[in-house]
Amino acid sequence: MHAYIFSRVSRIRMGALWRKGWKVLGPRSCVIRGFAVEHQSFSVREKKDGITELNLAPADSLWTTARDGAVRLRMEVAGPASEPPVTTISMFQDAVQSFGNRPAMAVKRDGQWQTTTYFQYYRQCWAAAKSFLKLGLERFHGVGILGFNSPEWFIADIGAIMAGGFPVGIYNTSSSDACLYVAKNSASNILVVEDHQQLEKILQIEEQLPHLKAIVQYRHELKEKRPNLYTWEEFMRIGSDVPDSIVDDIIASQKANQCCMMAYTSGTTGAPKAVMLSHDNITWLVKMYGKDTGMQEQEIGVSYLPLSHVAPQFFDLWMPMCFGGTTYFAKPDALKGSLVDTLKEVRPTQFFGVPRIWEKIKATLETTISSSSFVQKPVSAWEHGTGPAARLSHVNGTSSQPWGSPLADSLVLKKLHANVGLDRCLRCQTSSAPILKDTLEYFSALNLPILEVYGLSESSGPHTVSIPSDFRLTSCGKTVSGCKTKIYMPDKNGNGEICYGGRDVFMGYLNMAEKTIEALDEEGWLHTGDIGKFDQDGFLYITGRIKEIVITAGGENIPPVPIEDRLKKEVPIISNCMLIGDKRKFLSMLITLKCTIDPITLEPKDELTPEAIKFCQQLGSQSTRVSEVVCSKDPLIYKAIQEGLDRVNHRAVSRAQKVQKWIILEKDFTQEGGELGPTMKLKRPAILSMYEKVINELYKQ
Repeated sequence: MHAYIFSRVSRIRMGALWRKGWKVLGPRSCVIRGFAVEHQSFSVREKKDGITELNLAPADSLWTTARDGAVRLRMEVAGPASEPPVTTISMFQDAVQSFGNRPAMAVKRDGQWQTTTYFQYYRQCWAAAKSFLKLGLERFHGVGILGFNSPEWFIADIGAIMAGGFPVGIYNTSSSDACLYVAKNSASNILVVEDHQQLEKILQIEEQLPHLKAIVQYRHELKEKRPNLYTWEEFMRIGSDVPDSIVDDIIASQKANQCCMMAYTSGTTGAPKAVMLSHDNITWLVKMYGKDTGMQEQEIGVSYLPLSHVAPQFFDLWMPMCFGGTTYFAKPDALKGSLVDTLKEVRPTQFFGVPRIWEKIKATLETTISSSSFVQKPVSAWEHGTGPAARLSHVNGTSSQPWGSPLADSLVLKKLHANVGLDRCLRCQTSSAPILKDTLEYFSALNLPILEVYGLSESSGPHTVSIPSDFRLTSCGKTVSGCKTKIYMPDKNGNGEICYGGRDVFMGYLNMAEKTIEALDEEGWLHTGDIGKFDQDGFLYITGRIKEIVITAGGENIPPVPIEDRLKKEVPIISNCMLIGDKRKFLSMLITLKCTIDPITLEPKDELTPEAIKFCQQLGSQSTRVSEVVCSKDPLIYKAIQEGLDRVNHRAVSRAQKVQKWIILEKDFTQEGGELGPTMKLKRPAILSMYEKVINELYKQ
């Protein structure tokens, strides 16, 4: 079995080295601590000077913008940053060697969970690599993947790497023009799409893609047969006559300091940039993060966030591979309501969710509590008794649990956890956007602390981490082992630009030297654009973003996010709000209300959410629609918002930081509407443009 999977690379010989206790990091030109292993004969010679040989491409610079370029790794003589570099495929081969018969993936088809072992996973990726080569994939060219998370997505991703190309995720809801930009910029030879809906986007732009050679559709039957268009089944068979030795030689030639994948930024501040990540970026960071968080073998996760982003790939694809875990794929309608059902079936041991997801889970828990007397009464008594002490315990990062009794914990809290599928979850994590303190406190009080991590696409994933035994609410944790973080030009309060250093820092932006130089300084520090500070215990806090800073006509620099978050906390009917005031005489605010979302179009509807309606009823208002609130300027709702804003203004450090005017918009912000990015962050320039007339009205005398 092993000899077949790894072709000419003899795992039997490699296994002999493992059994002798030597640490082999890869099958070819491998490095062992103090030893060098030659591929052809697997001869082993001890290095007399103790220096470890590294299988790297020559490189003098810390960055490159060339698709076939290499970078100098930020390695150190000792410590976590001295770990020998390996390629992603080498890490995959080690996983197969260690976890071969364990389930790597699971997907529900025809009502039944279908699992794929690590052996099967590798064989399918190998077959996909041969098929990509058969269809004409060139070295260092892209394989664009457009569709919802699935085993086929993973197989196409890794198969592209095995064949010497780059996997390039394209966001599901991208327009044809957005697909054109990514496919053309990445020089994609092959595009892998989920279904006919996604296929139609590509057919509209096919003639504008000079590098495109084939399209593969991985779900459903083709509605029409076209040249160079294949079903998944056809694709997986078409490369069967490609010699294994070709794939084997490509894998052998890959170096850890060369590009492995590309991820495109959301383009909220300009044209999307192709972030180039090396093999070492991924494999090294996965290992360090796993050690810091106490990752165990056979952990379980759920994949549902768009794989076109680095974070979902990090948590769903690479982390499980490194530690022998299993990734369960949610249904395509996960974000429309089915996610909790999947969580209850799978019961993951780790779960990563953006803030909006945690707010939805919170709403589910609140509904459960309010509708169940078995849960409601004990939780109410607990909240007024030992609950606050428990919350404080978690805020301080301790593991003590001063519950009223073990019975309350087991019967009530466990029941609540199970109701959202998190009853055996060891790590509930969040990132990508600011999360409300109320949400953090709510879950911490229920003994489900949400652990914030912080990173960028340009840092290959998380650069800071919070762990259950050592975290602080509202902090994004401490720097991952082996990474470096510094505060650039801190002010008197310690606030300054957060800068990253370490082996997780990206290679550069494809074909964008100027943008790369803007991001990386002469010493190789990655400037994040985020403002933050450390506390005395080394916990990092994000306090603003340079590009989001509002500079008033009077020259006052005002970070908008803290003000926006405070208002949403004070007035829970508010869904989104955006501070206005750049080059203006005073601050104003655009406000949207919480409304239901059309499950088909994902557009905001006029109906308020149950939570928002409950808020109205508590005030004595009969409004159930956004239009009713706005058209009548519902006095009760408007008064509540103004009173909440007054409380926010009371905390302002100066008059310039007080919001003087505001307006409720007729519909909520959405990705589809163009106001939110893929990670649910406000697209401020777009909103300023879309609502220019509304904003100007606020500033008329």
